[in-house]
Amino acid sequence: MLKCRPFYIPCAFSVVYICAVYIPPDANAKLALSQLYECIHKCLVAHPESTFIVAGDFNHANLKTVLHTFHRNVKCVTRGNNILDQVYTDIAHAYRAQAYPHLGLSDHVSLLLHPYYTPKARSTRPVVRSVRTWPEDAIRRLQDCFDSTDWDVFRGQEALTRSSLDEFTVSVLDYINFCGDTVTSSKQVCVAPNQKPWRTAKLKALINARDIVYRSGDTETYSAARAALRRGISSAKLVYKNHIEAHFHNSSNSRQVWEGIRAITDYKGVSSPPVNSSATLAEELNIFYARFDRDNKDSVLPPLSPTDAALVLCTHDVRLCLRNINPRKAAGPDGVQGRVLKDCAAELTPVFTTIFNLSLATSRHPACFKSATIVPVPKQSKVTSLNDYRPVALTPIAAKCLERLVITHIKAAIPPSLDQYQFAYRKYRSTEDAIAIVLHTLLEHLEHRSTYARLLFVDFSSAFNTILPNKLHNKLHGLGLSTTLCNWILDFLKNRTQYVRVGKHTSSTLTINTGAPQGCVLSPLLYTLFTYDCSSSSPSTHEIKFADDTTVLGLITGNDETAYRREGQLLTAWCSSNNLALNTKKTKEVIVDFHKTGQLSHSPLLIGNEVVERASSFKFLGVTVSEDLSWGRNIASATAKAQQRLYFLRKLRWSRLPQRLMVNFYHCAVESVLTYGLLVWFSGCTSAEMEAIHRVVRAAGKIIGVILPDITTVYTFRCMRRVENILQDHLHPAHHLFQLLPSGRSYRSIRAKTSRLANSLYPHAVRLLNGQSAPPLPIGHSVT
Repeated sequence: MLKCRPFYIPCAFSVVYICAVYIPPDANAKLALSQLYECIHKCLVAHPESTFIVAGDFNHANLKTVLHTFHRNVKCVTRGNNILDQVYTDIAHAYRAQAYPHLGLSDHVSLLLHPYYTPKARSTRPVVRSVRTWPEDAIRRLQDCFDSTDWDVFRGQEALTRSSLDEFTVSVLDYINFCGDTVTSSKQVCVAPNQKPWRTAKLKALINARDIVYRSGDTETYSAARAALRRGISSAKLVYKNHIEAHFHNSSNSRQVWEGIRAITDYKGVSSPPVNSSATLAEELNIFYARFDRDNKDSVLPPLSPTDAALVLCTHDVRLCLRNINPRKAAGPDGVQGRVLKDCAAELTPVFTTIFNLSLATSRHPACFKSATIVPVPKQSKVTSLNDYRPVALTPIAAKCLERLVITHIKAAIPPSLDQYQFAYRKYRSTEDAIAIVLHTLLEHLEHRSTYARLLFVDFSSAFNTILPNKLHNKLHGLGLSTTLCNWILDFLKNRTQYVRVGKHTSSTLTINTGAPQGCVLSPLLYTLFTYDCSSSSPSTHEIKFADDTTVLGLITGNDETAYRREGQLLTAWCSSNNLALNTKKTKEVIVDFHKTGQLSHSPLLIGNEVVERASSFKFLGVTVSEDLSWGRNIASATAKAQQRLYFLRKLRWSRLPQRLMVNFYHCAVESVLTYGLLVWFSGCTSAEMEAIHRVVRAAGKIIGVILPDITTVYTFRCMRRVENILQDHLHPAHHLFQLLPSGRSYRSIRAKTSRLANSLYPHAVRLLNGQSAPPLPIGHSVT
């Protein structure tokens, strides 16, 4: 292995490691790759910003099995019809290999590597941002200004109407913006992709002065300018170093600590806008996002009963909500900054309490609260259609506060037993619960003879944008919500205005009467309430939902698929009557059938006139589920992501951060990825897959310098914590699986004929509970 630093090297890399490899055909590939991994890992710990070129004759070995972040650069055959020689780099598309004739008597072809890597400074354009500067006394001046303001002047004396509520709200927001503009200033800042964080305006002036003197030809002045620039760089680095270290002085402030970690590692950097930003794209996206809009003419609202009082918010709740605002959140179309609302919460609470209560009393939402700026976010790195952009709505921060206050009352008014197979937005439930219920139900069914299961993973096109306000109003009224609150939600969804912003370009404004914007606090809850009546109609079929992710589980016995296919037809009919669009191209089906004769004999499922594609695996709520219930693909993906994040851990080690902070970063950024869905797939891992996970854990431990807990310990702890949550939730679909024996000392074991079911989550959890000295009791249960 050769460590070098060429004269011309991209500034993103500190050094270059060149490694020559030869693995004989009869060698132990697993042992050879393990030793190679250890050597590369040591170099990466010493130089986190280095780059690797690993070239040689690998024969039957594959370096990507231990280093998932490395990329192959040779795609042509090198000996016969095989690719035995390979060049691995930790940069994607670093070289383009071209084959040439053999050298001498060699039986391998020659390869010429053409550089294909483009530095970040060339591939990414500089970004111009508008930055608002806040003087030290800005907040104090704002507080004094708002404290002395007579807010009744904005309200007026006329009777309360829709127009007067709109004028009152707009006047207040405009006044807040005016006061904020008087105490702050804005400036344009150009940020280059390779710009160093310690580069300041003073340092930039020194660079410009050096360049001017260089062009003048004055040697003595040029030497003095260079010396001044060197001193300026050293001073700027020292100031930046002290600034970063200040983030870690107060370890109790977790946000400040994470700001320092992000500054060192550039973890979760700012995503760039779409490359092909243009006014045409903004208009096309705006029309595309409004494609589900309907006329939705005003229907006759039910009359208010004498006992139907409007919701009244108290000043304490409003003040607490304003103080909990995240000041880093982007402002909506109204332009009111979150920092102003948070720091001036005490002074602004009276006027916003008045606005919120007037809105609830009249069941009308201020028009400015219903405006949204749609920012398209790419769903994937390569965008091929408009559907690859996710519409994220920026709404006024004050409107989100009102929604956050109302949502607690909506949840309190809804029956807790509603739609128990909807696992999203419920206490003590997560994606692991949804996956575990699906797998446990499936495995229990496969215990019987002549059985198999079909999993239909349904995909909806822009599900949140298809909510019909009038139909939702009727459903909410049927669930027992007050008429005033139902009317308020109906007005919240109607006559919403939106425009799309792509870079510097904005589209025209459209008025929408269908759907709930992605970005509103109420939208997820309203969608789950809109779809609560979409449930299975047969004991042999189950519909498991997590927000807009819907899975239909068909339990087939004796090749009788009548109930499963009828469930598909009923789902299609329900979607048609509720304005939901089934995306058949992205809807997949996985068939779990362990009969050797039945693997290829299943007829396809039809949705309408289209055939649903059968897949061998599917990423279900972040966990890849295969038709043979193996977890190789899921674990390979998890270990690859975890290895990528080890780079950030190495940079923290290089910056000499305390071990305690590096351990916290490991738990948050590395272990969270490596163990996602751990309770679901842990029992089905092979020894090789478990070794791949332990390899990442050991590598992280060596970087930090501590022994980290192994996966088995993490699994046991999380399993017990999950069981405690299930025992506290008597409406959980898995609650009935944990039944105390008459003695009250242990739980009834779950019977299983196969090891697949016996080693799954719930049977294993029961064994862990019974192994404790005093197993926890279900909520509301007592033993005499």
